This record gives sequence, C-alpha cells and structure tokens, in this order.
Amino acid sequence: MRETPDDLHRLQALLDASLSRSTAHLRSIISGERTLTAEQLTRVLTGMCTLALSTVTAKGEPRVSGVDGHFLHGKWHFGTARGAAKARHLAARPAVSAAHMRGEDLGVFTHGTAETLNPHRGEPAADWPDLLAYFRDFYGDDAFDWDNDVVFYRLHPQWTAVFAPDLAKLGGKADEA
Repeated sequence: MRETPDDLHRLQALLDASLSRSTAHLRSIISGERTLTAEQLTRVLTGMCTLALSTVTAKGEPRVSGVDGHFLHGKWHFGTARGAAKARHLAARPAVSAAHMRGEDLGVFTHGTAETLNPHRGEPAADWPDLLAYFRDFYGDDAFDWDNDVVFYRLHPQWTAVFAPDLAKLGGKADEA
C-alpha cells in the first residue's frame, strides 16, 4: 500500500460522493455491505490489474482496450505505446472510463480524465521520477525505451464505484491491517 492518509481520505470522499449521486438502481446493487472502503480497496488493488479502458475517437465513437493498471496513491496509472490509437485518442480527448473486474468477486468502475505523465519532449509530471522508478522496478529497467516507446497516464477520477459482495472471496486482503 503506497497511499498516504491524505490519499485515503480523498479516495474515501470520492467513493462516498460517487455512490451518493448514483442511480437508485446502482445503489441497490452496490450497498454498504457490498462495497469496500478506501483502505480495503488499496489493499486489494496491488501490483498490476488489467483494466478495460474506454477512450473516444474523433467521430465520438467509444473504443475499449486492455491496459496494465496500477492503483497508486488512490488513482489508476496505466501506459501504452506512444503510437497506439488510445494514445492519439487521449491526446485529443482525455475523458476515459476504466473497469477492473475479477469475476463476480470485484468490480471497480471509474470515470475521469487522463493526465499524461511523461509527454514526449515535454515537461513530465512532478512525481514522474518516483513513478518511473516504480514502473522500472515492476517491468524491469530495460523492458522499454522509457523515453521514447511508452507513455504513461494517471486517471483523475470524477466518479468511482466498487462492487465487492464477499470480502472473504478477495482472499482476506481487504481485512488485513
């Protein structure tokens, strides 16, 4: 868990606000006993989590693809090849939706905007050196030409909901303190 108390507070506020402004139908599915707290969520979302990421084409058509998602500091981080269609979509239209699902045991759904962390020949995000160290440690220092091959993003969530009907099925990770 890499989250600070401030990260956890912001994430919990987002989870609470997102659920409170959701439809009655969604609130009937995701209720207090079928969701996770911010702290529980950060204990479950460790390492790489496959995300279904939805971007928007120039014609306004949705496109979904898979990306390696890393939940760090209460937000999704993901990367792709600089020449990928999703990279072009995000450069022009940074609105995204992401879903991480583990069968019937866990669903994490997020809508927001993507921030480019390491723009090509541009100024990187202030925390890019720390994030780059994490990604190099995870993937291997020589996995990519880190300056030219890959672009990484942080999803700034405007809405996030979590469905987790049975904490025990998550391997007890959510309850560890």
